[in-house]
Amino acid sequence: MESSPLQRLQGLGQSVWLDFISRSILLNGGLPGLIEQYGLTGVTTNPKIFSDAITAGTAYSEDIGRAAGKGLSAKAIYDTLAIQDVGRAAGLLRAIYDRTEGGDGYVSLEVSPGLACDTEGTIREARFLWARVAQPNVLIKIPATDPGLPAIRQMTAEGVNVNATLLFSLDRYRTVAEAYLAGLEARVAAGHPIDRIHSVASFFVSRIDVLVDPLLKTAAGGGGPGAALAREALGKVALACARLTYQAWKEIFGGDRFRDLARRGARPQRLLWASTSTKDPSLSDLTYIEPLIGPGTVTTMPMSTLAAYQDHGNPAVRVEEGLAQAGRIVRLLPEAGIDLARIAARLEEDGVRQFQEPFDRLLSRLERRRLALSATASR
Repeated sequence: MESSPLQRLQGLGQSVWLDFISRSILLNGGLPGLIEQYGLTGVTTNPKIFSDAITAGTAYSEDIGRAAGKGLSAKAIYDTLAIQDVGRAAGLLRAIYDRTEGGDGYVSLEVSPGLACDTEGTIREARFLWARVAQPNVLIKIPATDPGLPAIRQMTAEGVNVNATLLFSLDRYRTVAEAYLAGLEARVAAGHPIDRIHSVASFFVSRIDVLVDPLLKTAAGGGGPGAALAREALGKVALACARLTYQAWKEIFGGDRFRDLARRGARPQRLLWASTSTKDPSLSDLTYIEPLIGPGTVTTMPMSTLAAYQDHGNPAVRVEEGLAQAGRIVRLLPEAGIDLARIAARLEEDGVRQFQEPFDRLLSRLERRRLALSATASR
């Protein structure tokens, strides 16, 4: 039987992870079916995904009531629900993890978004989540903010699998790779093994164009020396940044420093393409999937993008195409009035907020449920 487009991506060295989780797909055979049909080898989650899942329908009602009845806080109730789901997903993916000897089959669980600027708080919660899930094919997701970088290094040094998330620039990617390497080196210096540690660096793609393209349209219509470049760069900045980041990945993990660690069993920190759904309806629904196919990478897809790729995907290695244009666009963007460092800083700030707001709403809802149950029990 001919393999599907999604299954063929695996043969090109790119893993496909589902950017979604819910109680229904874990308990009703949905995730095993996707693994078998689409060749999925992982799952990513974040606070917004959990918020959407928990507040949709009644699938979590019984567990919420049970946890609230024990007097747990709203945050503890959330942790309980998320850890249950991630644990179930890890169990369903465990066969892939075992078959690939730890190379794939992972599910991510993110620390609370309110900790994005709190190094010590992130470290404490990462340790807590890692210990509670207690499965080797889990990645603890840590935002790659300035305060998050020391936490990424520390958790790696402690042997925790880390998904460094919310990357929007090549410069930030380099600091994340440095944190991973430094963590491995610290672990070696302490006499601990490094051969079972896995990490990914989640580079968010489409959100870059969402912010940059309106600026480019303004520059393109304004005339001047940057207008031609703005027209050339329109819709291409995110892919240019991602392709240049892939080149940095090859350089870092093909270099002497990592080679020394690899001799001790270290694995490269894979690049993970996040935010791959197309936000501009005038563009192809595979705009941020097809051009970034390449070995050593992970692509994450929400259900809609997954179905689209299964329907009309055309797998081929393309991540290193157009490198000259990518370099030129990024190098000359200042002429069009685009400061990528400022763009990345704003995207990082927006990204944290986009997770924090639904998370806060969820906690408020859980708190109301907790108080209502407590009032009923006291009557």
